[in-house]
This record gives sequence, C-alpha cells and structure tokens, in this order.
Amino acid sequence: VWRFAFYYFFVFGAFVALSLWLPRYLIGVYGFNIATAGMIGAAYSIPASIFRAYGGVLSDRIGARTVLYWTFTVCAVATLVLSLPSADYVVRGISGPIAFHFEIGPLAFIAVACMLGFFMSLGKAAVYKHIPVYYPKNVGAVGGMVGMIGGLGGFVLPIAFGALNDLTGVWSSCFMLLFVIVVGCLAWMHLSIRRMERASMAETPALSYAAE
Repeated sequence: VWRFAFYYFFVFGAFVALSLWLPRYLIGVYGFNIATAGMIGAAYSIPASIFRAYGGVLSDRIGARTVLYWTFTVCAVATLVLSLPSADYVVRGISGPIAFHFEIGPLAFIAVACMLGFFMSLGKAAVYKHIPVYYPKNVGAVGGMVGMIGGLGGFVLPIAFGALNDLTGVWSSCFMLLFVIVVGCLAWMHLSIRRMERASMAETPALSYAAE
C-alpha cells in the first residue's frame, strides 16, 4: 500500500503543489506579472482532467507498469533539468578565463513544466490501475488510503517548497526535492518488480519438480 501511496504522492500531490507554486515561481524567477503567471498556472492544471483519462487508456493498452516506468523516467529527467539554477561560470581556457552564463529561459521552462505535468497525469491513472490487481478484496480501502496520501502531498509540498527557498535561497530547490522523490519512486518500483520476478522464478522450479 505504501508503495502505491508514495507513487501517488508524486504524480498527484506534486502536480497539485506545482499548480499552486508555479505562479509564484514565474513571478519570482522570470518577473511575470500576476495575471500572466496566474493564467499559466491555471493552464498547467488542464492535463489533470484531459490526459488522466488518456493515461487510463494507455494503462489498459500497454500496461500500467510500462506507463509508470515512462512517467517516472521522463519526470526524473524533467525535474533534473528544471532543478538547474541560473549560474555564471568561469573556466580557465588556453588563452585565459572563459566566462559563460547558463539559464533556462521562460519558454523552455514552461515547455518542460508542461511535459512534466503531462506525464504526471498519465501516471495518476496507472497507479490506480494497479490497486485491483494487488488488492482485489480491498480496492476501496486501499484506493482511499492512496488518494489520501496523494492529497496530503498537495498540502505538504508547497510548504516544503517555501521552506527550501528560505533555507537554500535557490528558486529551483523545489524541483531538486521533486527529483529526489521521483527517483525514489522509480527505484522502489524497479526493486519491487525485480524482487517479485525472483520470487516467481524460485517458485517455478519447485512447482515443476512437484509435477514430476
């Protein structure tokens, strides 16, 4: 139960948190006015209603596990990119110091953030696709627990984003936190699957021997 709750904490809770946090981020980092930042934040939430249904279709077609692998992998790359803060670098070149500036522009940021939201939405349906398979007799109870943890993510994460801003002084620290969470989801899922596969392989020879 906790594994799926952790998945949903990211795909739903982090999605809600970013919907709330994006306007403040756009104002603080890129100097957007309140109206524009608010419209972008509202537009970001559109995938929650549209592409979640598509995530359900994909889960039926190619499997929820495959959808979650794609979700966590793409989200890990996206949060890693978005976590890179603007910086000025100076390197020692052959002819002397070479200075250059790195920054993710507003259009690139919005594009990557929307891609992040799209894959989060696909993952929401994929998480719930697993529940009746793993807990066929407790679908309601497990689904309620998973949904509760996901909802708490939408409450806790914005507070964590603000606390990280105060502690680090870096705007992109919120995406650093999300990167850690999604890598944890991906690692937990992969290790759990590998453990189940090993257990299944160990049972198969025993059953074959009994049949002989």
